[in-house]
Amino acid sequence: MTDYLRAPLPSRNMPAGIPYIIGNEAAERFSFYGMRAILVVFMTQYLLDGSGVADPMNEEEAKGWFHLFVSAVYITPLLGALISDGLLGKYRTIITLSLVYCLGHFVLALDHTRLGLLLGLGLIALGSGGIKPCVSAHLGDQFGRTNAHLLPRAFGWFYFAINLGAFFSILATPWLLREVGPSWAFGVPGVLMVIATLLFWAGRHRFVHIPPGGWDFVRETLSRDGLLTLARLLVLYLFVAVFWALYDQSGSAWVLQAQSMDRNLFGIEILPAQIQAANPLLVILLVPTFSYLIYPAIQRRWRFGALPKIGFGMLLAAVAFAISGWAQHQIDLGQTPSVVWQLFAYLVLTSGEVMVSITCLEFSYTQAPNRMKSFVMAFFMMSIALGNLFTSMVNFAIEGRDLLQGADYYLFFCVLMLATTGLYFLVSRYIPEQSRLQSEAATGAS
Repeated sequence: MTDYLRAPLPSRNMPAGIPYIIGNEAAERFSFYGMRAILVVFMTQYLLDGSGVADPMNEEEAKGWFHLFVSAVYITPLLGALISDGLLGKYRTIITLSLVYCLGHFVLALDHTRLGLLLGLGLIALGSGGIKPCVSAHLGDQFGRTNAHLLPRAFGWFYFAINLGAFFSILATPWLLREVGPSWAFGVPGVLMVIATLLFWAGRHRFVHIPPGGWDFVRETLSRDGLLTLARLLVLYLFVAVFWALYDQSGSAWVLQAQSMDRNLFGIEILPAQIQAANPLLVILLVPTFSYLIYPAIQRRWRFGALPKIGFGMLLAAVAFAISGWAQHQIDLGQTPSVVWQLFAYLVLTSGEVMVSITCLEFSYTQAPNRMKSFVMAFFMMSIALGNLFTSMVNFAIEGRDLLQGADYYLFFCVLMLATTGLYFLVSRYIPEQSRLQSEAATGAS
C-alpha cells in the first residue's frame, strides 16, 4: 500500500496539491451550478408525469422545492464530516461520495419525472453536500505554520475556481436546456463531475493526507475546548443563516422576477436563468478588488477583522433586496423595468458574499481544533441549510394565499436582514478569534 504524506512539510511555497484541489473545485462547481441554474425553469416548464405528459409545478411550489434541495445539500455535510474526520479521512470520503454525486447527475439526465427529480436531487445532495466540508478542510490541511501566510491566497483561489466554473455553467446550461432539452442540460454537468473526480484522484500523491481521528476525534469534539469552539461558532452561524436565506434566492425568486423584466442588453436577449452568471463573474472581479484595494485601504484606518467583514456583508444583502424589491414594485404596476436593476442588486449582493462567505470559510478552518476541521466546516454549511430551509418554509406557507405577494416579499426579507445585522453587531464583539493549523512534519511520507 502506498504511503502518503501525513503532515505538511516546512516550506514557504504553495503546497504541490493545491492545483489539483483548485481544478477539481472548478469542474465540480460547473456541474453543481449548471444543474442548479436550470432547476426552477425545469420544474415550472419541463417536468413530466410517468406517461410523458407535461406536469409542471407552480412558482411557489418550485421555489419551495428548490430551497428544500439547497437545504439538503448543506445538511449532508454533517454526515460527510463525521465519515471523514472519524472513519475514512478526507481524501477517501471525497472520492467515494463524488461517485454518488456523478450518479445523481445522470439520473436527472435520464428521468424527467418527479420521481427522477427526487432521486437525482437526493443523490446530488448526498454527494455534493457530503464532500463540501471535506474539500475546503482538505485544502487547509496542505498548510503548516511555515507557509500559513499563503492560506488566505489559497482560499481566494479556491473561491475564484468556484465562480469560474459557475460562470461558464450558468451561461451554458440554460442554453442547452432551451436548444437541446433537459437530457443534455443535466448530462453535461454530469460529465464535468466525472472530470472533477478523476482530477482529484490524479493529485493523490501530491496531497497531505491527514489520518481520520477515530476515537481521538470523538474525545476532542466532546472536550471542553471542542464544545466551547462549537458553541461560539454556532452563535455566528445562526446570524449567517439569515444571509443565506436571502443570497440563495438569486437562483429562485430572482430568476422568476427576471422573466418579467426587459432582458435586452447591448442588443442581446438574455435568458432568465443566465442572469445568475452575473454572480460568479462579479466574484472573479471583486475578490482581487477587495483583497488588494478595499481591505488594505480600510486596514490603514481601522482593524477590519473577520467578524466586522461578515457584519458589513450581511448589511449589503439587505441593500440588495431593497433594490430587487424596488424593481418588483415597478413590475407590480404593469411596468417592465430593465434587468440592469437586477444586475445592480447582484453587484451589491456579491460584494456581501465576498465579505461573508470567503471570510467564514477561512475563519471556520482556523478556529477549529485540528481533528475537527471537516466537522466544524459542516456546521458552517448547515448555516446555509438553515437559511434555505427558512426560505422554503416561507414559500410553502404563502402558496395559494394572499401573503407576501409582489414587492412585499422582498421587503420582508430586507427588514429581516436589517434586524439580524443590528443584533449581530451587538453579539459579535463577544466572539474571540484564534488560529489553529496542522502541525508540520520534519520528514516526507510516514
